[in-house]
Amino acid sequence: MLTNRQKKFLRKQAHDIKPIFQIGKSGIHQTMIAEIAAALEARELIKISILQNALEDTEEAGQQLASKTDADVVQTIGSTIVLYKESRENKHIELPR
Repeated sequence: MLTNRQKKFLRKQAHDIKPIFQIGKSGIHQTMIAEIAAALEARELIKISILQNALEDTEEAGQQLASKTDADVVQTIGSTIVLYKESRENKHIELPR
C-alpha cells in the first residue's frame, strides 16, 4: 500500500510518461493483463489510457488491473490510469518513506 507522500512522488514521476497500453471496446483480457504485468516488471510505473469506445469505467478498470497484476493504482484522471509495482529485477524508482 502506498502512502500519500509516495503517490504524490509517483504522480510527479508519471507526468511525462506516455500511455503504453490502450483499453478499447474489447475490454480487459488475459493477454493484456500478462503484457501489463511484464511492462510493470520492466518499468515499474506505467500509464494506460481508456478509449472512448471502451465499456469499462476508468476507476473500475484501474482497480481490476491493479488487483490482477498485484500493483497499486497511483492515480486515475480523466481516461488515464497510472499503475506502480516495485520491480524485483529492474528496480530504478526509489520511493520516499
